Amino acid sequence: MKKPIYILILLLIFCNYPILGVSAQSGYNVYSYKGFSPSKINTEEEKIIFLVDFSNSMNEYLGNKRKIEVALRALYEILPKIPKSAQIGLRIYGHRGGVTPIDACMASKLVVPIDANNFKKIYRELERIAPIGMTPITYSIKQSLKNDFGLWQGKKRIIVLTDGGETCDESPCSYALKIIQERNDVQIDVIAFSVNDINAMDQLKCAALVTNGKFYNADTYANLVNSLNDSFKTEKSVEGVIIEK
Repeated sequence: MKKPIYILILLLIFCNYPILGVSAQSGYNVYSYKGFSPSKINTEEEKIIFLVDFSNSMNEYLGNKRKIEVALRALYEILPKIPKSAQIGLRIYGHRGGVTPIDACMASKLVVPIDANNFKKIYRELERIAPIGMTPITYSIKQSLKNDFGLWQGKKRIIVLTDGGETCDESPCSYALKIIQERNDVQIDVIAFSVNDINAMDQLKCAALVTNGKFYNADTYANLVNSLNDSFKTEKSVEGVIIEK
């Protein structure tokens, strides 16, 4: 009599397979992307993390204003225009020096978690931070992908505002190349603000382009405002759209 009972149990397990949470998507999380398929991406929505450079070089002058003052002025103009429904968070880097170079290279912090109608929180946090440290761009991107998006399975967009290249970790270009080998749900937009180093510029441009992101070279307040405005647009672009006949 035991055999029919075993068969019944197996049938029940099989029928409830999705209910038990053992599905094709269960292996998809922020740490493992094996077997990831583009069809799992919700292309109608995205979450955005904004990475802002507070390294010491942001204290340098651009005309008669420090770079950080120009950057914040541009951000204060753009933030209120972002749709309230947009899912945006803020991570900063270079905001502390650290006791050792290793500590300084880990100066990356999520100060406003991703959520809708976030611009006032972001505004307040930006007001109280001063530039002081190094430029751990790649480390910040890694931290964002590991922690900031949680288990979100849709499109993840990282907008990096920086005035220089990586000073700590591997180049953002090298890391972006690793990203696209494992997943296609990440886009990196880079706003290079008054970056004069050609090698740094090339690495930043590479990080954006290989992830199908946008690269902006801004060296004035007006350029920066236009770059931020374009990057934060929520309208769909015709780029990369595949139309099936």
